[in-house]
Amino acid sequence: MASLALSILASSLIFIIFKLYTRFKVNTLFAIVTNYFVACSVGLMRYQGETRIAEVPEKPWFLGTFILGILFIVVFNLMAMASQKVGVAVTSVATKMSFVIPVVFGLVLYNEELGTLKVIGILLALAAVYFASLKASSIKFKKSSLILPSLVFLGSGIIDASLKYIQEIHIKEEDYPIFSATVFGSAACIGLLITIFKMADLRSKFNLNTLLGGIALGVVNYFSIYFLLKALQNEALNSASVFTINNVAIVMFTTLLGILLFKEKISSKNWGGIALAITSIILVAFG
Repeated sequence: MASLALSILASSLIFIIFKLYTRFKVNTLFAIVTNYFVACSVGLMRYQGETRIAEVPEKPWFLGTFILGILFIVVFNLMAMASQKVGVAVTSVATKMSFVIPVVFGLVLYNEELGTLKVIGILLALAAVYFASLKASSIKFKKSSLILPSLVFLGSGIIDASLKYIQEIHIKEEDYPIFSATVFGSAACIGLLITIFKMADLRSKFNLNTLLGGIALGVVNYFSIYFLLKALQNEALNSASVFTINNVAIVMFTTLLGILLFKEKISSKNWGGIALAITSIILVAFG
């Protein structure tokens, strides 16, 4: 249970760090690029096996890491923007609800069964993103307020579906650690190419806060995944229970932190969306 609690804490801190970027004038793009270099380094340092870099490009999953690298850069930037503009609670719900995409992906590609409860859960998840995205101060609803949460929802879901596909088709279990480090490394390299085209901005906007923000995000990013994998080894809980507790707790914890740390206002419709989110996760996990 300790590993699950640490995974929930680390995943929640990702949204809080994004929110703090605005307060400390951190350049989001450069911090995210730094984050992936740090996450890759942490993964390599903690890898216990023999790492032969020359053999990595020969792996069947190597090309897929570049696609995931692009997705990681894009989605992390979207998560940062959403956390800063619509709040950590809304962004957390949109990210966690994206699990419906790999569920549908598994249904279509692997002919997995989808019962009535799971169908209801998927519909509730879509409704949850909608209601959690409504701003409390808005007298008239603006469709533009849905754009960032929707993009985060789609991007996160595509990443999860892509990981599931590559895992099922290409990756051997013994390659998991080096695969993770390679994905982070690919995202870092792609991000580095982007910064080359923004070299003028890098010189003027890259500061100590950006460096520290990137390091903090990279460490938290790595351990959010590391502790979740350890939690899945818990014999007392099956994987469905672990994912359910993890996702529900992250949604609720980030909402609480958003209220306590940033004085975010949560309307009755937002709370309704969060309630729908919790319900949908439970239905899909146990349905």
